[in-house]
Amino acid sequence: MKCSRTRTVLVLLAVVLGGCREGREALPTACREGEATVREALRAAPGDVRIDGTPLSACLGDESDSGELRDVGTAYLGAAASLSAAAARDPDGPEATQLGYLFGAVRRSESGEGGVNYEMVRRLEQELLPVDTDAEAFRRGERAGRRGG
Repeated sequence: MKCSRTRTVLVLLAVVLGGCREGREALPTACREGEATVREALRAAPGDVRIDGTPLSACLGDESDSGELRDVGTAYLGAAASLSAAAARDPDGPEATQLGYLFGAVRRSESGEGGVNYEMVRRLEQELLPVDTDAEAFRRGERAGRRGG
């Protein structure tokens, strides 16, 4: 149910905020490789997390079209949901650091209230509810994600 609701929110978000824009740069292909690729890249956290050389924050932009937003949002929220369960069980574990990094990277890309990234942050915050975000592992990951994510 939760996964279905997440996808519905993402599709609606993409339709409302997405669309064609002349002269926009295409989203790097690496950004659309899916949840498994995001999870694999996050294993490097709190180090340099990249997907084919692209930082996670570069995958979110208000200029992205609806299909791009859907793909990136689904991958990021799926990764956050699975990391959240593990981070809630072990606040000092690597999953807490990875989740913190993902959250920090999305916050890094946030362009202000009402934008695409604002909505992504809001959804990620819901995934953080069972997690101890004051734990050092999460905070270390978040700092790294904000810095270079």
